[in-house]
Amino acid sequence: MSEARDLLTPEAIRERCGHVFEAGLAGKLESFDVELDALGEVADRVAATTKQRYPDLSTIPYHGRLGHLRSGGVDRPGRVIGATGDERARQLFELVITSTLLDAGAGMAWRFVENEGGKPTTYARSEGLAVASAHLFGAGAFSSKGGASADAAGLEALSTDTIAEGFQVTADNPLVGVEGRTELLRSLGRAVRSRPDVFGDEGRVGGLYDHLARQAEGGKLPARAILLALLDALGTIWPSRITLDGVPLGDVWKHPAAGGHGATAGLVPFHKLSQWLSYSLLEPLEGAGIEVTDLDRLTGLAEYRNGGLFVDAGVLVPKHEGVTRDAHGPASPVIVEWRALTVILLDRVAPLVRKRLGVELPLAKVLEGGTWHAGREIARELREDGGPPIRLDSDGTVF
Repeated sequence: MSEARDLLTPEAIRERCGHVFEAGLAGKLESFDVELDALGEVADRVAATTKQRYPDLSTIPYHGRLGHLRSGGVDRPGRVIGATGDERARQLFELVITSTLLDAGAGMAWRFVENEGGKPTTYARSEGLAVASAHLFGAGAFSSKGGASADAAGLEALSTDTIAEGFQVTADNPLVGVEGRTELLRSLGRAVRSRPDVFGDEGRVGGLYDHLARQAEGGKLPARAILLALLDALGTIWPSRITLDGVPLGDVWKHPAAGGHGATAGLVPFHKLSQWLSYSLLEPLEGAGIEVTDLDRLTGLAEYRNGGLFVDAGVLVPKHEGVTRDAHGPASPVIVEWRALTVILLDRVAPLVRKRLGVELPLAKVLEGGTWHAGREIARELREDGGPPIRLDSDGTVF
């Protein structure tokens, strides 16, 4: 494995984020101090949120896209997908992958109105993006042949106008990063076309299901294999950031506390969308009879709800007023530090939550139960718009 590909693993995420975390504990970061004494209160809040949302703790789902696609108690995947067996799994992969890539923060002003049976329902943020994407998928927007599927030709031909119309974007209903989201799906189409070894000769996104199914041994597939397959097959879809040894690194950023050696020194990987996509594919794989093992080899997600929880609850303390006053791009020290600290704090808080609940939950369910919703709740308590404590300048492909 090349030095570059070493960064395309969950182990590298934990190692490099861990170096930033140690610098935070030592008071050596530019933007944050770390107050671990406040972590117990975060665990209390997360446990209480989990019990409120899932009184029967055995029913907690994975923190995946399908939960958002079922917002409002509507089984949209069931509505648009009528196949069974392996074909159902392929279509679910296609729905989940396209929907996940379209969800990287909506901004505070955007809304989507779903009109089912003459009864309009308004959705915002991740739920709204999911509902809108389900309608686009079901209408055949991502398929060259029409119908509920996604293939290379259909994605490559996708227009910004199609995405804007599908997401009900107007001057009064702006959505951040429309162009970035559209180009991401076009890039997905190009990646699918270029990798028949992964996606098959038909050029279907759902070919990834068959690729992973072939790797299962005795009906079991390690969760790590899902992430590695996604980072390998979809590495070219991300906007040009850092390329090393000819390998596009994607969601990887520079920070002086990252550590490391050689060409990868000073680089921190997160792979947030790829990991969330990995979590989102667990249900389709398990529904097809494949047991996914070693779930906690994947990390928590370095995004603004989990990270916002730690800032709002006083675990991460801004060191200067610019942290919360200014808008920050994903390459800024503020955001890189915030995300790296979040990954490690999720590992720290998860066992505390499990102890309070008396249940051994994988990290994917702690997130869903969980930290993501607790982050949203505390944001609503502290800010009228419910937005994160730190302002993001997003291009629609990171968060």
